[in-house]
Amino acid sequence: MRLFQLACTLLAVWAQLIALDRAIGAAEPTDVAANERPRHTNRLSKETSPYLLLHAHNPVDWYAWGEEALAKARQEKKVIFLSVGYSSCYWCHVMERESFMDDQIAAELNKNFVCIKVDREERPDIDEIYMQALQIYLQLVGSKQGGGWPLSMFLTPDAKPLMGGTYFPPRDKDGRMGFLTVLGRVHEAWSADAQKWQATGNSLADYVADSLKQRPMLKVVKLEPALLDSVLRALVGQYDETYGGFGFNPTNARQPKFPEPPNLVFLLDRTRHKSDTAKTMLIATLEKVSQGGIRDHVGGGFHRYSTDRYWRVPHFEKMLYDNAQLASVYAQAYELAPRADFKRVVDETLEFVLREMTDPSGGFYSAIDAETNSQEGRFYVWDRKEVRPALTPDEFSLWASVYGISAEPNFEGHYIPLLSQPLVEEAKKRQLSEAALDEKLQAIRKRLLTKRSQRPRPLTDTKILAGWNGLMIRGLADASRIFESEQYIAAAAKAAEFVLNKMRDSDGRLLRTHALGKSKLPGYLDDYAFFIDGLIALHQATGHERWLAAAAELMQIELALFWDERLGGLFYTSTLHEPLIARSKLPTDGVTPSGNSVSAANLLYLATALDKPDYVARAEKCIQAATPILDEHPAAVPQLATALSTWLDLRRKSDSQTPKK
Repeated sequence: MRLFQLACTLLAVWAQLIALDRAIGAAEPTDVAANERPRHTNRLSKETSPYLLLHAHNPVDWYAWGEEALAKARQEKKVIFLSVGYSSCYWCHVMERESFMDDQIAAELNKNFVCIKVDREERPDIDEIYMQALQIYLQLVGSKQGGGWPLSMFLTPDAKPLMGGTYFPPRDKDGRMGFLTVLGRVHEAWSADAQKWQATGNSLADYVADSLKQRPMLKVVKLEPALLDSVLRALVGQYDETYGGFGFNPTNARQPKFPEPPNLVFLLDRTRHKSDTAKTMLIATLEKVSQGGIRDHVGGGFHRYSTDRYWRVPHFEKMLYDNAQLASVYAQAYELAPRADFKRVVDETLEFVLREMTDPSGGFYSAIDAETNSQEGRFYVWDRKEVRPALTPDEFSLWASVYGISAEPNFEGHYIPLLSQPLVEEAKKRQLSEAALDEKLQAIRKRLLTKRSQRPRPLTDTKILAGWNGLMIRGLADASRIFESEQYIAAAAKAAEFVLNKMRDSDGRLLRTHALGKSKLPGYLDDYAFFIDGLIALHQATGHERWLAAAAELMQIELALFWDERLGGLFYTSTLHEPLIARSKLPTDGVTPSGNSVSAANLLYLATALDKPDYVARAEKCIQAATPILDEHPAAVPQLATALSTWLDLRRKSDSQTPKK
């Protein structure tokens, strides 16, 4: 009944907004020449996040999230406009150019709202809360729109969610309400009946909190191998047998497709446990992904995701976490199925990271943008007239044939290099060995990379995040262990030392982010889980006790800050973080694995390495706390299943060593 009442209220409020008719002018934004001093400077100029700094010269009177902004909203009884984005988000940049640099829109925002800008990679807790609020709101009003970024939310003066959307055009266009119109109508509706809106915000906040709350288990799910079988069956049901990967729509080839490393990590584990089904899905997916345009065949590394089923046309941003996890997966896959193309993928990916995403201090940058000069992918795509002069006729013929440049353009009149088949098959057609063909192509690749490097570069988000650096340390350490590379282990160790020495507070607790020489913000569960995992990978690769001791120290801190004594498992935010609408656990895997699942695996490794049987019990509680999801939605938690597999192996080993009476 309460849910029905809230839906009715939200529908009534939205109808009120639609019905309101506000006369608003249509002044166009003014451009500022690059060599002019900025006309505006706001509070974001004091921040360190590259994304926030991009908005430092907007005419909008931005605040970063914090007590100053929240107190102002409460005191002045103004609606908060919350804008959440990140540096490699294409539509975030579009809205910044179109709306936040528009003087008329800025005047409306500054007069009637308190404006808060958030980098979701710095504050994932804020992003999670209000993205969940948006999705609940959209469901309640019957909108088919999905969530995404930029996240544009309107909040009550006490930060309760009201309504919102994602990208808005600056003004009404093609039947779609423009941002300026939305601002006017929200302000008028709030001014007309603030009490009603406040009650709506309170109710929506309650539903957000309830949706993110972990409930006590109604039944105990037995931890047994059958759960692993259910995860494998669920992935089989989502598997694309033709092009590899998961979650495709056979009737819509343009549905985005992600590599989903947590799925691949689970398949690695099942392959080690002799599952032919897992091995088939793993190898085929890695092969297809490495052939497609989602992989940068000139500069190395991977783009964020494919915009089609075939892995051909990517969304061009490059994220550290994707390249870190995929480097680890391809290296481990090589260990199970030694293939020259898998090793080549690892080497080229790590070469890219060390060349373009590594700070002189040793830490790793977060992301590289998708756009250059407002054009998506322009840095990465090619024309024949660009390629031909850089190569000899024979080289051009070879490159064009192998990477599809001789066919019709595959992206907006340009070419994204990609392979139509594995390189070993291309070599057979030319009666060459794979190594000989690769040697020819590597020489061409170096020349094209040099030429491409002369283009205007996309933005690099140079903030260093503790957790993402942990993922990259794992990728480097795994590659070093498997391929015996001193370069990779040295880079992993340097990054680990940087985080340990520069990204901790005076009590040894991790800090989330480092930029412009400053580390700040308490670490989240992912920061501890992923960085501890990186330290464990270093210990596995080197045997050095230094890394094991550091992992053990941080695990003790993690348990003290995040452990849920009532239900078991670990909260996403620590006791050091400010209270928000809800304190969730984020048990499911996304683009990165759940911190709970990685922590369970970390505890199991440390239990053996440090002879701490109590850590096995802690790991079991982490797993058990999420078993309702594992039981009902197994494909949502493959990394948890991987931790469960390790726990079951340890239990079997322990049982076999226990003397029988």
